[in-house]
Order: sequence, then C-alpha cells, then structure tokens
Amino acid sequence: MEHKELLSGLIRLHVLHHAVEHEIYGQWMIDELANHGYRLSPGTLYPMLHGMERKGYLVSREERQGSRRRKYYRATDKGREGLAIAKKQLREFTGEAMTEDTCRGEKQ
Repeated sequence: MEHKELLSGLIRLHVLHHAVEHEIYGQWMIDELANHGYRLSPGTLYPMLHGMERKGYLVSREERQGSRRRKYYRATDKGREGLAIAKKQLREFTGEAMTEDTCRGEKQ
C-alpha cells in the first residue's frame, strides 16, 4: 500500500470506529477496509490489532467453532476516548486542509 506510514493512523482510527460500534474480527476488518480503498494483508492487520490491544485500545475474546478459532475485538474505554479525541482533531484538520486556499497548490 502506497503511503502506508501516513495512512496507518487513519486505518487504526477506522478499526477503532468499528470496534466501538460492534465486535470485529480480522478478516471482516480486512474486507471493510478494502471497501474504503485500503488493501491490507493479514500480516499487516493482525500485528496492528495486537498492538492496539497491548496499548489498551482494544480488548479481545476468543471463540472456537470446532477446530476453527476466531478472535473478536472491541474497543475499551481508552479506545473510545482516543477515538473521540482523534475525531475532534480530524474535524479541525479537515476544516483547515479542505479550504480553497490550501487546495490551490495540490495537483489535480
């Protein structure tokens, strides 16, 4: 994925957004992100989910169905708080970045 480093924060926020709404699991999140133009492999997403869990933004539970195991994630209070702060900052940024004056220098 081009510009992976810049977009990784947005991907994390997208994950948190859905984890606040309902439990998520890796493949569902990969598919959801693909709907928004992000192409992530399991080798990229799962370490991201584990890292977000280690940092306290997500909590997980494991469910077994026969020999199949699935890990479900949901947002913690810290994750909800972080998402709320990020949304505020994003509103401020988009308000500034999307004005006509700042868009003139961008390539069309």
